[in-house]
Amino acid sequence: MTTDCDRFADILLEIALECGADAAEVFQSRSHARPVYFEANRLKQLESTDTEGTTLRLWHRGRPGLAVSYGHTNPRALVERALTIAQLNPPETIELGKALDTKYPDLGTEVTVQQTIDWARQTIELVREVYPEAICMAEWECDTETTRLVNTNGLDCAYTDTTLSSYMAAEWIRGDDFLSVSDGQTRRDCLDPYDLAQQILQRFHWAKRNVVAPSGRLPVLFTSKAADLLWDTIHEALSGKRALEESSPWSDRVGEPIVSPEITLSQHPTSGPYSCPFDDEGTPTRATTFIEAGILQLFYTDRQIGKQLGSGSTGNGFRPNLESFPSPGLYNSIVRPGTRDLSEMIANLDEGLIVDEVLGDGSGLAGDFSINVALGYYVKGGEPVGRIKDTMVCGNVYTALKNAIEIGSDAVWNASCCTPSILVDGLSTIARS
Repeated sequence: MTTDCDRFADILLEIALECGADAAEVFQSRSHARPVYFEANRLKQLESTDTEGTTLRLWHRGRPGLAVSYGHTNPRALVERALTIAQLNPPETIELGKALDTKYPDLGTEVTVQQTIDWARQTIELVREVYPEAICMAEWECDTETTRLVNTNGLDCAYTDTTLSSYMAAEWIRGDDFLSVSDGQTRRDCLDPYDLAQQILQRFHWAKRNVVAPSGRLPVLFTSKAADLLWDTIHEALSGKRALEESSPWSDRVGEPIVSPEITLSQHPTSGPYSCPFDDEGTPTRATTFIEAGILQLFYTDRQIGKQLGSGSTGNGFRPNLESFPSPGLYNSIVRPGTRDLSEMIANLDEGLIVDEVLGDGSGLAGDFSINVALGYYVKGGEPVGRIKDTMVCGNVYTALKNAIEIGSDAVWNASCCTPSILVDGLSTIARS
């Protein structure tokens, strides 16, 4: 059945060609979110949010133009805005997806608002059964989004995906000492209140004492949710755009070892809550390995960058937002897990630090970082002996991943990357007594 939104996209293409465009495409995104909010252990707010956006990209005399609308817009006015922008841009090669007419299967399972409320309440109750003084806030959400891409080459593809997400923060005030522990989940079909509560309870248990960590060089165990500090830099270095600019440290290192052989990083379009059948240029996504046992295999690319590199698109052309042109982006990266879980890795650690949350931004493409540990623990003799405060960890991402000792088996989704815990060496710790 053709909807008004679908018809709007077809009208845009027709008007664009009438007005002299060489080629055009329309990208549409519609979402319906139903978040529930808890504050101070009680339900505070329910919301229902609908958003709809349309991006028109066209080429006029080889010059690209882009215009965006939210909700109802006059289609001819939108085309005219895109044509005006095109006059200000230099000519470029037109890169459009090939003819394809496919409605992909829906992904994920919707749940009721009452179900998300019940899950949140259950998680809070599980934490407060053990720590009745804990004050909890939570946000649980079911979000359904429909994506459609249609162009003048005959491409018309669409899919609908549902994502469930949870976030919970628990505060524990002990005199002058304030502790806040947070965690969350992102999944397709079902959230797990028990698992989320256990993660928070474990951190509370480790933090019963405050201790001072020694300064100097120590092995550092980044938990799965803190490991983003390392992987965000690696994701940026794997961009084909960075390789083309020669700003990636690995621009000329394809086929060479770049990190520890413990590390394999790939993307799988059918796995996890961020799976998608095609990118924002209409290129079908595919399973791709970027780093295999520490060796660089290739960079991720969109159509334009892939053509310039001579590798073709890897199906990684994504819009950071509706106002942007597609550019290379990772969507569903997975770090291959190891064989031991977090507790086993800790038990095997004679002395070191566990970093669970950090303050401040990541290291950026250069890789150097100096971060404050927002939540961390000191390990001695295979046991966490207490929470560390006023501690910094300094080092370089590339050096740390060359010295990776072990990858954990406890991979979880953080944003669009599935990351396990990782134990690295060669980092400096600075603690204030």
